[in-house]
Amino acid sequence: MSNRCIAFLLLAVATSSLRAQEAYTDGLAPSAQPASVAQPLPSSAWLDLRQNAAANAKPQVAPDWIEAVGMIPPRDKSPTGKTTFRIRVVRPAGDYHLLFFRLFFDDKATAHPELVAWDESGTQVLRSGELGSGVELPSSDSVIIPVANLSAIDIEVPGDGKTVRGAYIDWMTSSEVVHPAHAPHRDVIPEPFSSMPPLHSPAQDIEQFGAVKATLSPETIRIGTTLPEGAAFRFGIESEPLLALLTFEVANPRIDTPPEVYVNGQNIGPATLILPELADPGFRGQTESLVKKMNFHYTGWLRAQKVVPADLLKSGNNDIIVVNGGESGTAAIRATQIELKYLWDKADYLLQPAQ
Repeated sequence: MSNRCIAFLLLAVATSSLRAQEAYTDGLAPSAQPASVAQPLPSSAWLDLRQNAAANAKPQVAPDWIEAVGMIPPRDKSPTGKTTFRIRVVRPAGDYHLLFFRLFFDDKATAHPELVAWDESGTQVLRSGELGSGVELPSSDSVIIPVANLSAIDIEVPGDGKTVRGAYIDWMTSSEVVHPAHAPHRDVIPEPFSSMPPLHSPAQDIEQFGAVKATLSPETIRIGTTLPEGAAFRFGIESEPLLALLTFEVANPRIDTPPEVYVNGQNIGPATLILPELADPGFRGQTESLVKKMNFHYTGWLRAQKVVPADLLKSGNNDIIVVNGGESGTAAIRATQIELKYLWDKADYLLQPAQ
């Protein structure tokens, strides 16, 4: 599939009409190539929406189905003023009815972005609601957009729009999905670079096959690098388990220094991050100069796990603290839960003879 160059336009005024808000350039002419009988898969698109590009920067390259990208600044500097990024699209040939849209942004509590999709008649077909959780960290969020007569996608964000960094967009195909009847059903937005679904915290403790799963906190909690800045959890157990596993999601971790876990006052080391493919645009490098080592944070949510030594847990109350690893500043965790495994009458184990 051929690509085209797109220009990033800045318009000084905006009105409420879709047609009057058009922020596209006429330099994006439709491809003159005839459609083939067997259409190739349309390419995915990565759009850099940052406003600090150099004056001599080369135009972005995007697939043919991206017609234009533009930006409409707020009418005034009032707190309610919004910046709108507009992406004009055309559906490629083929059976495509859904569009995957992942937005990368600084997750500010006062600047939640929203996605708004419009059809060819100027009718709103989708409004995502506020994205992000206000953790004041670089993050990303995903939305699936219905494609019927889709003409434009707006990213609306309070302020000057400098919290918006980029967007990854891809067309979706469908296939039959099966799952075990007794497995919990989950509404999953499939991420292109990762097979891990979002982590859900059960409202009630779940016991199955000798294992107990309990939510320590479903809330989003900011964590720093010291114990007073950590996320602290206290939970009670009736008896010492054979095995314990702590699981949570973490936003903006430095991938080589993941969060560390303390159990009843003892540091048991860093958690293990389940990383997506390195092609994921969520990886963000940070360095003092191009000649020095670049450290990478992940601007999104990753699943993290840590096996808790069973002998550190005791009957009664137990304390767990999660702090950010190394000197990597601030992160956030959510959906924190613990699983405890006990002896089960049908458990599979081997009894090794004494030497």
